[in-house]
Amino acid sequence: MATAVESRSSIAPLPARDSSAGWVVVAASMVGLAMGLSPLPFYTIGMFAPELQQAFGWSFAALMGSITVQSVVVMATGPMAGFAVDRYGAKPVALLSLVLFGLTYMSLGLSGGNIWVYYGQWVIMSILGAGTLTATWMHTVNGWFEKHRGLAIGIASTGTGITGFLVKPFAAWLIGTYGWRTAFFVIGALPIVIGLPVVALFFRERLTQIGSRSRKTAGEGEIEAGMTLHAALRHRRFWIMTVAFLLIAFALTAPTPNLENILRTQKFTLPQIGAITAGFGLSVIAGRVAGGWLLDRFWAPGCAVGILILPAIGSFLLSQPTIGATEAALAVISLGLGAGFEFDLLAYLIARYFGRRAYGTIYGSFYTVIAFGGGMGPVVYGRVFDSTGRYDLALMTGVGCLVLGSLALLAMGRYPDWGGERA
Repeated sequence: MATAVESRSSIAPLPARDSSAGWVVVAASMVGLAMGLSPLPFYTIGMFAPELQQAFGWSFAALMGSITVQSVVVMATGPMAGFAVDRYGAKPVALLSLVLFGLTYMSLGLSGGNIWVYYGQWVIMSILGAGTLTATWMHTVNGWFEKHRGLAIGIASTGTGITGFLVKPFAAWLIGTYGWRTAFFVIGALPIVIGLPVVALFFRERLTQIGSRSRKTAGEGEIEAGMTLHAALRHRRFWIMTVAFLLIAFALTAPTPNLENILRTQKFTLPQIGAITAGFGLSVIAGRVAGGWLLDRFWAPGCAVGILILPAIGSFLLSQPTIGATEAALAVISLGLGAGFEFDLLAYLIARYFGRRAYGTIYGSFYTVIAFGGGMGPVVYGRVFDSTGRYDLALMTGVGCLVLGSLALLAMGRYPDWGGERA
């Protein structure tokens, strides 16, 4: 009898979806994502590249190759991290990965003149930091919301935009004041000093007992509806999304680390470039929140076509032989809006079309697609510049990829009805 009473008392009731408890998790997810592998290296490599080039004589293309190295590694580690989240829970994966990612990022401050050792550091960082990728946070946020799911995903995803807005000037100040090695150490400490305590205190899954596996075993709580990865792989929607996000990721990721150099080819001065690019991070944040709000109200593939036309127009503007400062600023903002919307769209589509049964694993698989497209993009753009001295051809290729990718999503059809999703 005592055992039965103890068992009943140990199982807390599930908090309601769309409750205030869920918004606390959203805030913690936003911080965790901001301190993770996705934004920190991506938004800081452009600041460190000139310093490393001057110190070691590495080419710009070689330095941009670090993004490709990260993307290739994430292609393998993304699905594994998603599986770990499904198997062990998001919180322990996130906590361990935040610490290891921070330490390995700090190791970049010890770099010598060997480019292969430098690439090796990026490999290790990308393996150990995979648990801080978007799948970990979206897996949990999705479980807390139904009516406001898109908005919740959008707000949680603003973490990358916040990083993009704040870390560039912070890195510039650190490098100018203390040198690039110290800057690597300080920025690498952020996931441990800021991300770790916030996630430890406020990030939790909606299944409140030991884990969803305990509830299912006990026959209590909810069992997540949806497809397994094997079932998803046999469905045409999986492959439509694969092609679409390969194209979209290529077109949205490629211009970002090349953005300053793209503007240099347009004969803008360094102060002008700083002013023009200042709005990028804020537009990423706006894209995440506005995109999430729209996803709650309209059919997601339709939203994709409407929003992704904006970065297509931005890429077209930047491809022109001459462009004014106003047009350049609008182009940068449009690219930021698209970049902000991309991961909201992916997270939302997976939940709607494949359910949450194997959400982490399926998301990790799509992250492989995004990592491949995104990893190829900056290098392709860099090589086009090395060959021609301009980015026109690369940017127009990006326009075509955005148009084709967004239109492909229209073939996804109506949302499936996952029984029990509203539990």
